[in-house]
Amino acid sequence: MAGDSVNFNVLHRTCKLVVLLCFLHISVTVVFYVRSLDIRFSFVQNQQSHNNVTQQNQLGNTAFIPKKEVEEVKKVEEVKKVEEVKKVEETKEEPEAERRPPDTKKNEEPDKKQDNCDLQNLQNQNIRSSKGGGCPQLTALCQHNTVGPLRVEFNVPVSLEQIKKDNMKLRPGGRFTPQDCEAQQKVAIIIPFRKRDEHLKYWLHYLHPILQRQQLDYGVYVINQDGDEVFNRAKLLNIGYTESLKEYDYECFVFSDVDLIPMDDRNTYKCFSQPRHLSVSMDKFGFR
Repeated sequence: MAGDSVNFNVLHRTCKLVVLLCFLHISVTVVFYVRSLDIRFSFVQNQQSHNNVTQQNQLGNTAFIPKKEVEEVKKVEEVKKVEEVKKVEETKEEPEAERRPPDTKKNEEPDKKQDNCDLQNLQNQNIRSSKGGGCPQLTALCQHNTVGPLRVEFNVPVSLEQIKKDNMKLRPGGRFTPQDCEAQQKVAIIIPFRKRDEHLKYWLHYLHPILQRQQLDYGVYVINQDGDEVFNRAKLLNIGYTESLKEYDYECFVFSDVDLIPMDDRNTYKCFSQPRHLSVSMDKFGFR
């Protein structure tokens, strides 16, 4: 009987322990499930907010005239109509026009010119103006001419002469500036380099057309380390940053390896509010 009671007590304690373990397991499972729901909910909110921001940006980039400015345009048009009516009346009454002093005619011309400038400025959104006589010279902000996924191959040899022929708009030093619009950023692309001539040819062959389609005001700086000492990549990047600012007032700096080529030209080489890695996945590692 004593042996049976001992076994029963052990079995009873074992059952309690199993029940406690099951309860603990269920509690942990519930906690993780609730946390996963929170993460999913926050992820959905982030996606929705991101979509809203992109839609607002797209609407901001499209050329439209707000309601207030439409009213101003109408006012300008009404002023022009009134002036045209006055002109007609003046032509009918030629003797009065001859008696009119010439100074008043000169004073009216700037007002008409200003009305035309105001109308032109109201009808051109997403526009920057530069200083000059008469109406300001309006320059549109550049928009991308990207094509999407690219076919990148390294089995066809390329030469520097062919790269130069294919990129006739480049200026000496690997510089390019859009001619018909104003680039949104001035970008310096800095490449640390040593004994990678073939890689550099392919980089120039693919990247120059991509950067030009992205309508960037950019310059390419290949910073070479001579000798056989340990390759100091960080120091070369610092040198490229310092030397590039001596040539141009760059606003953005992209540090690129000579063997990294984008497979989609919508991967824009520009700066954002926070530093960004432009090569988050590579074919070398299976895009992981």
